[in-house]
Amino acid sequence: MIVVAGIGADGWDGLGGPARRAIADAQVLLGSPRQLDLIPAAESTAERVAWPSPLVPALPGLLNQYAGRRVCVLASGDPMFYGIGVTLTRLVGAEALRVLPQPSSASLACARLGWNLAETPVVSVVGRRLETVLPELSDGRRILVLSSDERTPGRLAELLVRNAFGESTLTVLEQLGGPAELLATGVAANWQRSPGDPLNIVAIDCVANPSAPRLTRLPGLPDAVYAGDGQLSKSEIRTLTVAALAPAPGELLWDVGGGSGTIAIEWCRTHPGCRALTFERVETRRKQITENAAALGVPGIEIHGPAPESFAALPDPNAIFLGGGLTQDGMFTACWQRLRPGGRLVANAVTAESEALLTTLCAEYGGTLRRFQIYRAEPLGGFTAWRPQLPVTQWAVVKPVA
Repeated sequence: MIVVAGIGADGWDGLGGPARRAIADAQVLLGSPRQLDLIPAAESTAERVAWPSPLVPALPGLLNQYAGRRVCVLASGDPMFYGIGVTLTRLVGAEALRVLPQPSSASLACARLGWNLAETPVVSVVGRRLETVLPELSDGRRILVLSSDERTPGRLAELLVRNAFGESTLTVLEQLGGPAELLATGVAANWQRSPGDPLNIVAIDCVANPSAPRLTRLPGLPDAVYAGDGQLSKSEIRTLTVAALAPAPGELLWDVGGGSGTIAIEWCRTHPGCRALTFERVETRRKQITENAAALGVPGIEIHGPAPESFAALPDPNAIFLGGGLTQDGMFTACWQRLRPGGRLVANAVTAESEALLTTLCAEYGGTLRRFQIYRAEPLGGFTAWRPQLPVTQWAVVKPVA
């Protein structure tokens, strides 16, 4: 049994009896140098081993090296809150661990600020791109960001300014619970504070520029927020398409024929747990998808080359959007074979040839065919006229479970 003991910035003084006894009884203490230094030499005679870098690849070897000895792993605060406890659970299983949590940094931050913890989203940028904060931003919302280091608050202020949230208030909370605890507050647009302690969490009280476009988690973002060569599903069709794909937390989408990346991006924005792979034949468009994904807060989208050649060795998806290459020989078959049982496939067609193919496929595989015609009001001289967009035929089908 491996004991995973949370420890705060207040060190030994803040530990309860069970954690103190586990540390005192341990033959091996594993943790960061900062965590190990919090344990007084008089309270533990265990061998102290600092985490190597990178940590995750080294964990199996470390655990094998100390198998058979009483091991205690030190973690910051709550080990199951973006902590080492989650990694160890995946590696050895919950039954092999005894987790002794302390208050998390989010709990302590909300206690200091008077915020409702249950209603405050938390975003970690430890090992993640800072842009992952963007989908959470909304006027009047309060957010906590787990910093990767002392430079995160300043970089976060710059990100807010670039994305029309420059009037938001930032509060940096350092060394929470410890004798060196410090809070510093300022407005993002005027942020000039020098980097402080690397152990910090940032609270954002969001204030949006009222003239900026609203970029919510719902699909149908304005077309203008996407850069590229114009190869994109228009916002109305995008809304209908993502709705037909029906994303759920933790699910994986394959976006075949990525274009500007709109479907994969808006799938991922619906929930932080949604993942996407996109396939695009044209290199310049692959680069554009990368830039659009980062700009809209989902930089984790994986971008691959042409389909179906790039399908090999990739995880099977829960859903597939077939937006390009529909009439290419073998494309539908390759997608259908890889789609998980119970998964959804949605295909859009704008040409007579691709529409005819969808009609044939629907007759063979079932599903639902729909046709959408969107009109947009545009100026005509001194008046306004309705301009039709290209009609889109959409086929949505669920792969049978058996």
